[in-house]
Amino acid sequence: MSPRAELAHKVDAGGGERLRYAGMTFVIRASAASTGGAFSIVEEIDAVDAPLHIHDHHDEAFYVLESEHVFTVGDREIEAGPGDLVFGPRGVPHAQRRVVPRSGRVLSMFSPAGFEGFFRDLCQADRDGQVGPDDLVRIAAAYGARWIV
Repeated sequence: MSPRAELAHKVDAGGGERLRYAGMTFVIRASAASTGGAFSIVEEIDAVDAPLHIHDHHDEAFYVLESEHVFTVGDREIEAGPGDLVFGPRGVPHAQRRVVPRSGRVLSMFSPAGFEGFFRDLCQADRDGQVGPDDLVRIAAAYGARWIV
């Protein structure tokens, strides 16, 4: 079997690496390790709004599973609901907010893989009691992301 074929696998419903941060749940459904670095998928459950930010190294696509969301990508504002997909190219500022209800679920897909490490590091820093604004900036920067203020 080729090394690429060995990457074939299934993540069952409810499976994946579950992480918690400030009342939010992140589930890593696909990672750099499981996709050979091709992409990663993180399910965000009841996450807070994501402020305007840029990924220098990763494209990001959002697949809405539950609730209504508004995405800002560049100078466009895009309303999206269950079943809709929104693409945020690397290097383009983007933000996300939930509208109705305030809870919801979104699959965030990153290409190439690697940005799932941001969620791991954020949740680990929270467990260690080390998450302030400067920590968020530092953790994001380690993965080529920066907040736009």
